Amino acid sequence: MTVLERLRGICARTRAHLTLIDPDKQAPADAGRIAALAARAGSDAIMIGGSSQMMRAEVERTVKEIQAAAGLPAILFPSGAQAVAPSADAIFFMSLLNSRSPQYLMREQKNAAPFLKQAGIETIPMGYLIVEPGMRAGEVGQADLIRRDDPEEAVRYALAAEAFGMAVVYLEAGSGAPEPVPVSMVRAVRAAVSILVCVGGGIRKPEQAAAIVAAGADIIVTGTLVEAAADVEATLRPVIAAIKSAPRP
Repeated sequence: MTVLERLRGICARTRAHLTLIDPDKQAPADAGRIAALAARAGSDAIMIGGSSQMMRAEVERTVKEIQAAAGLPAILFPSGAQAVAPSADAIFFMSLLNSRSPQYLMREQKNAAPFLKQAGIETIPMGYLIVEPGMRAGEVGQADLIRRDDPEEAVRYALAAEAFGMAVVYLEAGSGAPEPVPVSMVRAVRAAVSILVCVGGGIRKPEQAAAIVAAGADIIVTGTLVEAAADVEATLRPVIAAIKSAPRP
């Protein structure tokens, strides 16, 4: 079973939670420990990535520690081609659709593609959209941020992602955002497309996660929540429980 098939299977029954770990924020062994606690809390996979320009060898060490400790799929969410690690189970092969820079629309992707082919890493095509406030991801990605009061713009991009054949559209408010992507935007995108809808950034409370799932999100991503947690498992468990039990639209 591929990682994408696994995610689709989970989303057919309930909804999926992914823990995002930035390999630049801690030593590889500590990343493995965090991933193991996230797995115990009920997370379905580990995303590995961030906005910093880490190199392949550094990311690879983190990937291996996470795989050994957590027993969950390790999915790359890289800042660029230099951060693609060969041991990963899959990669969100994303295009930042609302970027002003060709680098994040296609150039990093074409630079990574030969390595991905050679390494045999599963690619999960993703349309990546950054919503206000965008935070560091919006700055690095040179994004024309989607306004929070403009769900129609998000829908247009999501429809384009679907037409390109992408499997996932990711609505991202940015790591550490004060508020998540608006529920109204998630609802509008869900109504427009049949591909998986992923939402991340600013999700800290169970009720926020539940509201986003009820609006139609298939996958919820949390990262800063884990970074700030004194007790990773205790912090994640109620959020994941809310995701798994929220009513579906």
